[in-house]
Amino acid sequence: MKPQVGVIFLVLAALIAMGTAAAHLSCIYLGPECYAAQMAPPLIVESAINGTYLAPIGTIFASGIFVVLGLYALSAAGFTGILLDKLPLVNYAIYTIATLCIIRGVLPLQLWLRHPEKISESILYVGIVWLITGLLYLVGYRICSTKPTSILSV
Repeated sequence: MKPQVGVIFLVLAALIAMGTAAAHLSCIYLGPECYAAQMAPPLIVESAINGTYLAPIGTIFASGIFVVLGLYALSAAGFTGILLDKLPLVNYAIYTIATLCIIRGVLPLQLWLRHPEKISESILYVGIVWLITGLLYLVGYRICSTKPTSILSV
């Protein structure tokens, strides 16, 4: 495969991660119903209802993690320069992110296969999205980090 395909995969992974960050941040503005719709833990939903700081601080923290995941995908894709320096430990970070995303995606799928009544459609779809995202990180990085070979190189 050509390196451009790897870049596309990593950019898609970054968009999913950044979109997830934006979706989480929308809960601060949209309120408790948004937290509940995004399956936040009951403690967070209760915090949003009561207007305490746990929900917004936790949301900002979680969104920050997703932004960092997106930045690592962009860094691995070679988007470094004025706005983004090459991030440290990209190799380890990408493989860790890919592994965690794949595990996050496989867990609801295996439960759905064994006990379909215990998994809602939305949880199943979220699992599929994270499985695909993990594969985008893994395959995209593998394509981008593979050195091109030439017939003339010895």
